[in-house]
Amino acid sequence: MRSRTRAGIGAVAAGVATVLLAGTASAVPAPGAPGVGDPYYPNAGNGGTDVQHYDIRVSYQPETDVLSGTTTLLLTATQDLSRFDLDFALKASKVLVNNRPAQFTNQNGDGELVITPAQPLLKGQSATVVVSYSDSPSTEKVGGLNTWKKGAFGALGVDEPQSAQWWFPSNDHPTDKATYDVSIEAPDGLAAISNGTLVKKTKKRAGWTRWNWRSTKPQATYLTSFIVGKYDVVQSTTPDGKPFITAYGSDLGDSLDAAKASVERTPEVDEFLASQFGPYPFEAEGGVVTSGITFSLENQTRPTYGARNFAAGSNTTLIAHENAHQWFGDNVSLGKWSDIWLNEGFASYAEYLWSEHQGEGTTAELAQYAYDSYAADDPFWQVLPGDPGEPNQFDRAVYDRGAMAVQALRTTVGDQAFFSILQQWQTAKAGKAAVIPDFIALAEKVSGKPLQELFQTWLFTKGKPAVGPNGTVAAAKAFAAVPAKPKAWDQIQANHRALAAAERH
Repeated sequence: MRSRTRAGIGAVAAGVATVLLAGTASAVPAPGAPGVGDPYYPNAGNGGTDVQHYDIRVSYQPETDVLSGTTTLLLTATQDLSRFDLDFALKASKVLVNNRPAQFTNQNGDGELVITPAQPLLKGQSATVVVSYSDSPSTEKVGGLNTWKKGAFGALGVDEPQSAQWWFPSNDHPTDKATYDVSIEAPDGLAAISNGTLVKKTKKRAGWTRWNWRSTKPQATYLTSFIVGKYDVVQSTTPDGKPFITAYGSDLGDSLDAAKASVERTPEVDEFLASQFGPYPFEAEGGVVTSGITFSLENQTRPTYGARNFAAGSNTTLIAHENAHQWFGDNVSLGKWSDIWLNEGFASYAEYLWSEHQGEGTTAELAQYAYDSYAADDPFWQVLPGDPGEPNQFDRAVYDRGAMAVQALRTTVGDQAFFSILQQWQTAKAGKAAVIPDFIALAEKVSGKPLQELFQTWLFTKGKPAVGPNGTVAAAKAFAAVPAKPKAWDQIQANHRALAAAERH
């Protein structure tokens, strides 16, 4: 991973009429909040609106780094609004709300586009918001940061926890998921890749090709990808008939074959993960390998992988990690960024599951080896997976201790209840956002066991737990018993080092 809703169209009068049928507005219209109040990123997202759909139609020229076009948002007011914000780092040139010109202010340094519609939006009213813009993403910073990536590889709008605001205006927080149509025009000879299904490719002007992508399931903004450059794009179908699209940068060199030997196995990996977590939740599968990043990110339906992760050979444990996020992080998203364990703990545990499936170490062996690897006085145990703090959001402890916590749950409740919890979690929260207390409540309901103490120990208490993930008492020193190293251990740790060391944002 990485640094950092229902449509309505029509004139204001039609929208007001709809609201009046539901009831009279109860308050004087007021400005929407500039953020949702996330404890780590207070200005992420926006108050007062719920986006159902994004229609992004842009052109991009890598040579000049000029991105231009429009984004249309179909949204609903969740309060009476005199004005509202969108997260956006670029300079807007025109804004329409329900087909009428709206006043707007580009607060680019803060990443806010402040919009005042010609008439207030009333609670429950649908609105169509069209933002036109043309700017160079690599030149704009928010809070001193820029997540746009530009180089010989082309350009990437891929990052976590924020990346969307450098290429489209949005409610940039996982709690506001939407469907997407993404249309990217790029110079001939370059690929333009995003999420979901490739609907069509068209040529409307000489020297340019437009790639049209559609995502039909709720999708978080940071999981929406913009990838333009020289890529070999491979289109096929999975054994169960879903579109399977992969892409490999033209500059991968000696890593190309290892990358293909890993990413092309995605349908096999997803089929296995579905046997553990429940049915694959989306309409397409795939993956993109690029030299433009060192980390990897679980972009919905089509994860993006840094090429260096295949420099030593094939790496299917990484494929398992990022595709496990299709369930844990994409289908069920974070309610707030401090709940990152719900993403990374389970994606890391998926590496254990896949390794056991491949005969390279059982989940119990891997979790125990991780536990035994760190002495009690190691600073590793001072980071809390359940609330690591923004600077430590992607610390190795979130991955390694996070996976140990999952194994500790399995040890406590038994296999039948454990896998039932994972699958019921996907069913109960599909397409939604959730927080750790939600997961604990479900785990207690399914297992019939009190689990607050278990989660308090593993997620929210500093120090090495006295009892390990398999129920054994800790040794006095790391590796006191010199356990055998599982075969998959070194590769999993290499994955986690890459994910944790990457400079997010």
